[in-house]
Amino acid sequence: MRKEFSISNDKILINFTAKYCNNFQTLTESEGFRRVLEVYLKTSETKLSLSYKYLSKSLNTNDLCELRKDVIRVIKYLTVMDVNEIVTFDENYKNLFSDKDSFIYFIEDFYLFWRRLERYTVIHGDKVQEGLEAMNLTQANTAFSTLIKKLYRKIEKNVSGLKPKVFRQLPAGGNSCVMINKVLWPIPDGYEALEKIQFIDTILLETPFITYPKKNTRNGMFNEVFENPVKRASLNADHWFCYTAKVGELLAYIYFHRDYMAHGITLCNLFEMARTEEYRGRKPDIIFVFGANDDDGNLKTVFYDDVKNDIMVGYINHSEEIDYFGYMKKMTLTLHNLIMIKRGCLPIHGAMVNIVLKEGKNANVVIMGDSGAGKSESLEAFRTLSEDHISNMTIIFDDMGTFKEKDGDIIGYGTEIGAFVRLDDLDQGYAFKEMDRSIFMNPDKTNARLVMPVAPYKEIIKGYKVDLFLYANNYTKVGEGETSIEYFKTAKEAINVFKSGARMAKGTTTEIGLVESYFANPFGPAQKPEQCDILIDNYFDAMYKGNVKVGQIKTCLAVNGQEKEGPRLAALELFEIIKNL
Repeated sequence: MRKEFSISNDKILINFTAKYCNNFQTLTESEGFRRVLEVYLKTSETKLSLSYKYLSKSLNTNDLCELRKDVIRVIKYLTVMDVNEIVTFDENYKNLFSDKDSFIYFIEDFYLFWRRLERYTVIHGDKVQEGLEAMNLTQANTAFSTLIKKLYRKIEKNVSGLKPKVFRQLPAGGNSCVMINKVLWPIPDGYEALEKIQFIDTILLETPFITYPKKNTRNGMFNEVFENPVKRASLNADHWFCYTAKVGELLAYIYFHRDYMAHGITLCNLFEMARTEEYRGRKPDIIFVFGANDDDGNLKTVFYDDVKNDIMVGYINHSEEIDYFGYMKKMTLTLHNLIMIKRGCLPIHGAMVNIVLKEGKNANVVIMGDSGAGKSESLEAFRTLSEDHISNMTIIFDDMGTFKEKDGDIIGYGTEIGAFVRLDDLDQGYAFKEMDRSIFMNPDKTNARLVMPVAPYKEIIKGYKVDLFLYANNYTKVGEGETSIEYFKTAKEAINVFKSGARMAKGTTTEIGLVESYFANPFGPAQKPEQCDILIDNYFDAMYKGNVKVGQIKTCLAVNGQEKEGPRLAALELFEIIKNL
């Protein structure tokens, strides 16, 4: 990013390396201040807001350019003078300050407009002194936020003549600050479009971070193409960033357009960020391009297996239809799973947890199911009951994991350090307890989401032997005297249920009613069912020959009135099973 400021789709990018405002003068004279005020005035004119009517009448003009110039001049005056001094100095502003309440209302409205924008600040790490990067990142963003609040308070004090009695320390600078660097890595032929895109080295996140993407569900499947889509991509390096993610044991370079900055930043709560020494000079296992502008305008959510360079490639083009974090997360996991299938490992769409009861019993439980089946909700039920039953609980994976067979044992590994969960299905109050480190997406809408870290990276790749493998049945009601958990007698019986992937849709996708998906996993296995069939047979045979108990858990997540009670009762029953293992 070379420009000092850009604004697009209610998202602001401020380049601190190109321009850093450290006093009122540099702030009010900056390109960024002018552009934000310009957009605010245009929006106010469109709405015919009270502030616009007041400003245009008081300044006797409807010309937005003249209005902007006058407002900036007045704000500059107010940093050093009070209202009476300004009117004495320049009588042209007498009408403007004849109604102080309306002026203060305008300032409040403008400040609120600024705070509702998604604000990102950028520092070029290779252009600051070595050793000062971390300090620059945190201090620069904090000082910038303080400067904006000081300007806001100074103006209101010089207009009203009163000091505020209550100071609300709201985040007013960047919601997130990123340090970016140029990184050299062996770029194969066909990937030249990525060459100049800078890598995110460090992220500062002001939590809770609330974003409002245009979509809140995901639709369709990712399809395979047989020509590298990156080869024909035209990417403006100034508008792109790269997040280096450790997805399980794999290294992924996730490139995203600035219009999807919120999704790119959210990755830090979901996938472990690789350190510079882990990716510099190294070819990744996965390359994912999110938000490329295509000439034909048709929506593309595709992947390409680059066998020659041993890279799995994901590609999603720029569209409002994919402005949902689920597309970024699920494509990354699809690419991971496709590689795992090639390596003879079985991808599992589910949740795995290591539970240690107070009585001393220990078990590793895997609950498998497609989106909305109740995997994460069952984990939350365990967590809620932890004070009464659990000594320790470690999440191995919350959404996607991998099974490997070692010496006859089935070992589970995770892919993510975070959880992308439905706000509606969390235990009441739990989301608020986690607010200080969470990212919220459309919290006021159906399928509202929360992204929060849940496990350290070293735990998810450690490998845990599987004791219980359960299919999440979210649609079958548990009657009086019936159990929430039941086992399958044979591998064939289990495979039929697991492969069918039946669930009642919960609004996490555009599906409705009782639906099925191959092995409850549209993210890899569904794209390669022939290869996966062989793996499923082998792994289930190994489980039945070993000591893994295989069955189903009725979460009742799609049963009216049992959305909370169903997972809780299933959790209680699971505790009893673990005691008797």
